[in-house]
Amino acid sequence: MGLRHPARRPWPEHGPPWVFLPRSQVRSLGAVNAIPAGLDHLVLATPDLAATVADFTRRTGVVPAPGGVHVGRGTRNHLVALGGTAYLEIVGPDPEQPEPTGPRPFTVDTLPAARTLTWAISPPDLDAAVAAARSRGYDPGEIRPMSRRRPDGTLLKWRLTDGDTQHPSGLVPFLIDWGASPHPTAAGLPGTPLLSLAATHPAPDEIRPLLAAVGTDLRLSEGPVGLSFTVDTPRGPVSFG
Repeated sequence: MGLRHPARRPWPEHGPPWVFLPRSQVRSLGAVNAIPAGLDHLVLATPDLAATVADFTRRTGVVPAPGGVHVGRGTRNHLVALGGTAYLEIVGPDPEQPEPTGPRPFTVDTLPAARTLTWAISPPDLDAAVAAARSRGYDPGEIRPMSRRRPDGTLLKWRLTDGDTQHPSGLVPFLIDWGASPHPTAAGLPGTPLLSLAATHPAPDEIRPLLAAVGTDLRLSEGPVGLSFTVDTPRGPVSFG
């Protein structure tokens, strides 16, 4: 826990400093936090990226790092390490891109406010995991390529399952494979270790077998559809829904 105490000093008047976690330290944090099997990242989608990044910074004292631009998709993101090779993606419209020809990803065009929309897992073999899920009665969707360019110019390429066929609740994760690209956590990110991830659904027993089909689990309880997480921060535990 030596990483936490130095960060509790008062912030400078101009704002909080970056809190960077090298990948080796980020991985060690995962051993003490409740992280679902295979968790790759959480998606906090927003109609106003700048406002949501500012809100996250104000509440946690940690400034999300610029992730990059989804060229042609009309979005960009900021990232925060959650422990292990898991991270938080804050994604929203990119005002510097032209209007895309279709809807932006993660329904950011129609969201009334920021929301933890869904999550992703990274199986050892994406194609095999999709085939296994289908054999268990759940189709995660077709696999398609994606890319984004980091601020340093590096082009990241990955494959993921098509969100258009994902369970409408967003509680069943999509699957992702980073291939030969460096994982977003590889270079070090500002960090807020994940303390918990939980969900509610009117019929939890409808969701549990779908989670099992893709090889993961999630703490579920009965209630309106929702996904929430809590992170440890220099300002104490903070929850987002």
